[in-house]
Amino acid sequence: MGFVKEFREFALKGNVLDMAVGVIIGGAFGLIVKSMIDDVIMPVVGIVGKADFSNMYIPLTAKVRDAANAAETTGGALGLEEARKLGPVLAYGNFITIMINFVILAFCIFMVVKVFNMARKRFEKDQAAAPAAPAGPTEEVLLLRDIRDSLKGR
Repeated sequence: MGFVKEFREFALKGNVLDMAVGVIIGGAFGLIVKSMIDDVIMPVVGIVGKADFSNMYIPLTAKVRDAANAAETTGGALGLEEARKLGPVLAYGNFITIMINFVILAFCIFMVVKVFNMARKRFEKDQAAAPAAPAGPTEEVLLLRDIRDSLKGR
């Protein structure tokens, strides 16, 4: 029974719960950023040029090479997934797409952190600009003033 109690104490510590919440929120934020990249940014990049590099590859076997050549002669192209089914390929286009996604993701995260830091600096500046009102005299000072005033009156 000691092991179960010890595990429960460990699992219910504030640090573990905070970390779990952070992981869950981080995963949800990752999905938001991925959707922004895939659904908003990449289509705009695609307008400027060919942004989908995912089907670019180099066939590493004769079987894949022959199938790719046959697809080209009929006016089509052998997609990456079909090529992978036939044999090994060097999928450099997929790597390029992932690298572009990473750069865009890193830039988006940088912008979020930059805005957060600017807001924090503005908040700290506002806090420093508004100094606290000076505290009034303590009870001891007031009592000493009353004694002084009463001695002056004699």
